[in-house]
Amino acid sequence: MKKVGIIGGTFNPIHLGHLILAECAYDEFDLDEILFIPTGISHFKDPSIVLDKKTRITLTGEAIGENPHFALSTIETDRPGNSYTSETLDILKKENPDTEYYLIIGADSLFQIEQWKCPADIMKNAVILAAKRKGQSTKEFLDKIEEIKQKYEADIRLLPCTYIDISSTEIRERIKTGKSIRYLVPEVTEKYIKKHHLYE
Repeated sequence: MKKVGIIGGTFNPIHLGHLILAECAYDEFDLDEILFIPTGISHFKDPSIVLDKKTRITLTGEAIGENPHFALSTIETDRPGNSYTSETLDILKKENPDTEYYLIIGADSLFQIEQWKCPADIMKNAVILAAKRKGQSTKEFLDKIEEIKQKYEADIRLLPCTYIDISSTEIRERIKTGKSIRYLVPEVTEKYIKKHHLYE
């Protein structure tokens, strides 16, 4: 079975935390590839602060371009309406039955995943790789993993990665106030944002 990691999000904008998390998963679980999947429309996000999908696709593609085992998928931006992880995984599994998918998420997403659409289907179609947030209670985190595993018969594995506490919200606020975003995003991303005056 081919082993493919998935990291999704609005990527508004993509930042080094996303890339470090993906690279860590690639190494720790001997994955063949990591798919970066920008969301089309997320029902969890305020659409007024999200860049158009074409721009987010461009930013994501440029940010991952130099890594040979990172790939960009537009499976969610190509679909109309809201983006749902359960539907994306269902499509990917049907199209690639010989592939095992690993969904890479941070602690916040782990604690929210039962609020996502059809969480049982997500657990059925993917191994969950969960990274603990810095400063978070290890016991609380592991207890949540065990609770979800028992409830859904899920395969959830701890992603032993130093979770980089960078947020896209913080980056957008820094841009608005004229502060530097150097070392928070890839250099190519910083240049693109400045050139096109994004988030100003």
